[in-house]
Parts: sequence; structure tokens; C-alpha cells
Amino acid sequence: MAADPALSSEFFQGCIEMAAAFRKAAKSRQREHRERSQPGFRKHLGLLEKKKDYKLRADDYRKKQEYLRALRKKALEKNPDEFYYKMTRVKLQDGVHIIKETKEEVTPEQLKLMRTQDVKYIEMKRVAEAKKIERLKSELHLLDFQGKQQNKHVFFFDTKKEVEQFDVATHLQTAPELVDRVFNRPRIETLQKEKVKGVTNQTGLKRIAKERQKQYNCLTQRIEREKKLFVIAQKIQTRKDLMDKTQKVKVKKETVNSPAIYKFQSRRKR
Repeated sequence: MAADPALSSEFFQGCIEMAAAFRKAAKSRQREHRERSQPGFRKHLGLLEKKKDYKLRADDYRKKQEYLRALRKKALEKNPDEFYYKMTRVKLQDGVHIIKETKEEVTPEQLKLMRTQDVKYIEMKRVAEAKKIERLKSELHLLDFQGKQQNKHVFFFDTKKEVEQFDVATHLQTAPELVDRVFNRPRIETLQKEKVKGVTNQTGLKRIAKERQKQYNCLTQRIEREKKLFVIAQKIQTRKDLMDKTQKVKVKKETVNSPAIYKFQSRRKR
């Protein structure tokens, strides 16, 4: 009579499980083998090296030897005429390759603003500075501003004799003390007919000149601030434009006073 295959397979499976259970029970009664520590008279030599420690040390040694072998091979096969673009930015100093410091492209103040503020905020501050500059210009008129280009007044004569006898104060019909003024230069007739209005003493004039120079300094600072904000806004906008996946080529590098210039691939829009 033939045996049932299903019953025989279940019997063998049961035997295997029983054997595994016996092995686990036998191991539970085994003695625990502990690795020997460093003897007392050898404590000065440090920890006793085990096989796993030796394997780590041997693997590290072999890895370093392979690296040195690869470097020797590379040095033997090196072409003295080969060139890499990184050679222009790296110099050898005391046998160590040091990357040359690149020129500063962004000042710390610009970097702080670019990281913390949005382009809309920067543009708003720039427009506010521009309005203050226009108001100061309208008040001061930039008549005796030191940074302004000096105007020229050319006089024309017919003969050399008139040139030799020429006197600026006489020609302009004003006092010699007022010739250097670019504004508020009345004629002698006006000075004789009307009284001088405003401050006339030397102390008051110095105070007014000091106040005017203070306003000119404020105007200069605001103009510089407006220029810096304009550059920061351009740099932030350039970084936003670079997020576009359109193919682009860098035309000009970024500097402290100007953003980087990129040429984007022309793409037809639907």
C-alpha cells in the first residue's frame, strides 16, 4: 500500500522543527565563552587587541597602501603638458594645494538683506529713498554742491585789448566779494537801492553754510543707499530668474556693484 505524500511531508517538517528546538535547548545550557582581557602585568600596553580590532586595523592599512600605490602610478603616468582649468584657481604652497581667494562678489550687508528680505521690500525701500532724494534736491537746488560738475561761463571779445582789460566784477556789475558765488549774486545797483535781507553777520553765515553742508552730506548718503538697494534688488531678481529651467549662458560675473548677467535661450511662448 502506497504512503500518502502529504502525510510524509508533514512528518519530515515536524522532525526538522523538533531538531531545531533541541539545538536551541542545548545551546541554552552551554557555557558562555568570554574573551580574555589584558592581564594585570600588561596593563601598561593598553587594551588587548581582539580579532575584530585587528581586522579593522588591517583593512585600514591595506586601504592606505592601495591609495599610495594608485598615487605612485598616477605620478609615473602623469603628462607634464596636461592642463586643467582648476590650475588657474589653485596654487602650491609648501607642498599643499591652496585655492586662491576669489574677489568678493557680495558684501556682508548685501548678503544679509538678500537672505532675510524679499525683492518687493527692497524695491519699496529704494522707491522711498528715491522720493527723499528728489525732495532734498528740490530744496537744495545743488547750487554749490561739491560733487556737482562746475559750470563754465565763457565771455567773448572782439580784440585782445578788451581781453587784457577784462574784469569779471565790472562786467557782471557786482561786488568783487560776490564773484565766486553761483547763486544770490545781486548787482551793485540792487545793493544800493535795497537793504540786504537775511543774516549778515559772519557767525550766522557760517551756521547756515554748516547746515547746508550737512544737508548735502545727507543727500550724498541717500544717493549711495539708493544705488546699493537697486543692486541688491537686481541680484535677488537674478537669483529668482535662475530658477527657471530654460537653458542659459553666463555672460558677465557678479560683482559688488552689479549683478551677474545671463543670456537665456529664446523660447516661443504659446
